[in-house]
Amino acid sequence: MASQDWIDKDFYSVLGVSKDASQADVKKAYRKLARKYHPDQNPGDAAAEKRFKDITEANSVLSDPEEREQYDAIRAMGSGARFTAGGPEGAGGAGGAGFEDIFGDIFNGGGGRRRYTTSSGGGGGFEDIFAQFGGGQGGGFGGQSGFGAQGGFSGYQAPPAKGEDIHTTTTIPLRSAYNGTTVKLRRGNGQTTTVRVPKGVKDGQRLKIAGKGHTGPGGNGDLFVTVKVKEHPFFTREGQDVHVTVPVSVAEAGLGATVQVPTLDGGHVNVKVPAGTSSGRRMRVKGKGFTSGSSTGNMIVTVQIVLPATINDAARQALEDFAAATEDFDPRADLGAQAAV
Repeated sequence: MASQDWIDKDFYSVLGVSKDASQADVKKAYRKLARKYHPDQNPGDAAAEKRFKDITEANSVLSDPEEREQYDAIRAMGSGARFTAGGPEGAGGAGGAGFEDIFGDIFNGGGGRRRYTTSSGGGGGFEDIFAQFGGGQGGGFGGQSGFGAQGGFSGYQAPPAKGEDIHTTTTIPLRSAYNGTTVKLRRGNGQTTTVRVPKGVKDGQRLKIAGKGHTGPGGNGDLFVTVKVKEHPFFTREGQDVHVTVPVSVAEAGLGATVQVPTLDGGHVNVKVPAGTSSGRRMRVKGKGFTSGSSTGNMIVTVQIVLPATINDAARQALEDFAAATEDFDPRADLGAQAAV
């Protein structure tokens, strides 16, 4: 909402961004500063609380394309200017019109048009600019000008402000991200809020819980929770798929086998390893990945052949016999051609 004090405030400097910063840059800068100066992170620090309020105000204007356009226009037009009402003579001594009154007409669809003059020098500049915003010049004080029957200005009353939003982070295990969970967050005043984390939540995903922010005269703000997901020593996630690496013996890889593979839901699946399987071969277990909405991924099983650290005489003899039986097989036959590409 166009405001009288915008002319004295440099919201770009408050957020540390340039005037041509993108919406993404504004959002990134706000999040970084909000985390640093949030009252929950700086209890009892009045300076940090004041800085947080300035950051929040700057973001509320610059993150809204309409308000940002108004702000830029006001800053561009208002530098060094003072405004007075230019009504016709004998209209009962029209008093000085406030900055908010003027821009309330331009941006908020106030009543009839008014003419205004500026004491900053130069002729006619502001009237021309107002015509661009208002679509024409319009007349003097009329019945729809915003003045009451007794001559008092009705003015624009800003709606009560909502409470500030709360931004926080929670960390959950990978298995909880797979199954879905609830977390309890404790606020600075000792109150707790229970947040439901849906199945399939991704690392870095932000959840919004409406009305769980700070209390304000216009209602509560919102709670924003960024979810961090811990790494798992066995399972890894890529998109909706779960990836695992399963060790098998030389005999299992050579002759074929069925091996049990743990799953994220706490169970296991039987995976068939075909005869002649090499390390790095991947097999898909359908429907054992992460579920998000109506979409469910798969589990991708990668085979890794593992040898015992110590080879006894019988195993050595078996390997020598195997080598003799497969002496015509050269696993590196195509290596030179691949490297030459």
